[in-house]
Amino acid sequence: MSAQTLKDKTNEVLGVNLEDAKLTKSYLLVAFIALLLGGLFGLLQGINRAGLIELPTWLNYYQVLTAHGLLLIVVFSGFFMIGYFYSGLSHTLGGLLPKVRKLGWIGYGLSMFGTVLVVIMVLMNEASVLFTFYPPMKANPIFYFGLVFVVLGIWACCFGAFIQVANWRKENKGQHLPILSFFATGAFILLLACTLFVAVEVLFLILPWSLGWVDTINVMLARTLFWAFGHTAVNIWYMTAVSAWYVIVPRVIGGTLWNDTLTRVVVVALVIMNITGGFHHQIVDPGISDTIKYMHVFMSLAIGFPSLMTAYALFVVMERTGRRKGGKGVFGWLKKLPWGDVRFLAPFIAMLAFAPAGAGGIAQTTFQLNSVVHNTMWVVGHFHLTLGMSVAMTFFGISYWLIPYLSGRVLTPAINKLGVIQTIIWSGAMILMAFAMHTAGLFGSPRRTSYTTYGDHAAALGWDPYMMLIGIGAVLLLIGVLIQFYVVINLMFFAPKGQTEFPIAPKEPGDVTGYWTERWGVWVVLMIIVVAMAYVVPIVDMIVNAPPGSPPFRTW
Repeated sequence: MSAQTLKDKTNEVLGVNLEDAKLTKSYLLVAFIALLLGGLFGLLQGINRAGLIELPTWLNYYQVLTAHGLLLIVVFSGFFMIGYFYSGLSHTLGGLLPKVRKLGWIGYGLSMFGTVLVVIMVLMNEASVLFTFYPPMKANPIFYFGLVFVVLGIWACCFGAFIQVANWRKENKGQHLPILSFFATGAFILLLACTLFVAVEVLFLILPWSLGWVDTINVMLARTLFWAFGHTAVNIWYMTAVSAWYVIVPRVIGGTLWNDTLTRVVVVALVIMNITGGFHHQIVDPGISDTIKYMHVFMSLAIGFPSLMTAYALFVVMERTGRRKGGKGVFGWLKKLPWGDVRFLAPFIAMLAFAPAGAGGIAQTTFQLNSVVHNTMWVVGHFHLTLGMSVAMTFFGISYWLIPYLSGRVLTPAINKLGVIQTIIWSGAMILMAFAMHTAGLFGSPRRTSYTTYGDHAAALGWDPYMMLIGIGAVLLLIGVLIQFYVVINLMFFAPKGQTEFPIAPKEPGDVTGYWTERWGVWVVLMIIVVAMAYVVPIVDMIVNAPPGSPPFRTW
């Protein structure tokens, strides 16, 4: 009893539950190790596409591309999102329940085991099937078993979050779920829903086919199930970043929340409308009727509404805060923002990057424009703006306060300055790379292709200057990765001891939240209805009128 009392007192003094902190730090450490490895593979890709090196036969371009995508899109983003939101649930809901913490560790173990299986298969050149693992390219079955364990780990974390929230709501009837936990609830609902699609794809289509139990696979159905997952996963990482923009950044700059009710409306809108955007990745695929494609274009563009609300809200908060600090004139408020604080600077640049990133996404959702850029380097440039800037830079900004908070340490002026330098390097490199990728894509340079001049074809030679810029960007980005990894290790293990705040912005005085936003049962039912509208008819058609199917191919 005395030991428990001592632990409670320690947690109270430090402002953090030590057992919960250990869980979150474990997730974050894996995330940044994945960032380091993914960055190394990214360097190899960049300088290969620039024509500066030729990769050895034992490490081909498509191995590197597969590892880069999986490590950064799945492992870095996924582990960070779970660690960040679990820390938010712990902080705002009074600490994780023991069974929730146990589910978190089970999820961690399952996902780690699955990740190791996947990475081993990729390094053995048994799974150079890229991040999307489209059939009819077939990897070693162990690769797909690894993906199954990753999904099982994700489900354990989702159920843990739901149990935590349900318990808090039971003990706090009539109260609003704290805003960060509201974001977490929405994100985990989406994560569970979208991984159901990829679980069906892997368990019922790909695994029997890869094990040789069936001779062919329905390629169109597999692609459709994948993108119901893949599109939503990327938007979950975006939603994680948005939670920090709404809840954390206002506190960092000394402001308040924009509007509690409308912030929750943004979360609800993202939950209801997100999954249905998957088809815009298949807008040129055969076998899908024009009517279905048109409906999905509208559903994909609908995501723009909460995004536009977000853009408006964030600048309102910054202007309001700057003016309260004495900012005068049209732009005087900008001078009052803490530009030297990396906790603000990194997510602010991430916010700005989402404007061109979102515009590019709209182009790829419009049939005529998408026909110009589909499967070109333009799409890769879009990914690097959305994930490489908007998501990754927000995650970096979060790490500068979250890791010291969890570790009982403080962000020193020296590390803050190093973070600002890292932010500038990363931003410059990403802008350079994204410009080169988008431009080369408009000139027809294909994505997912190792360096070639196509027999010194004039068009291909015209891409070379842009490919060189991509190589330069890759070198700079690796420097940024190394600095960020050093910062994370410093803040986790070596920074001076001290107390760091978990910065959650307070509500504006008089801001009353409508309780109708708490009706999660209604929102989930609406999400299921919208998903059914989008997917039932085309999926049934793909099954009933299935093509002959494809045998497996190994193209590497």
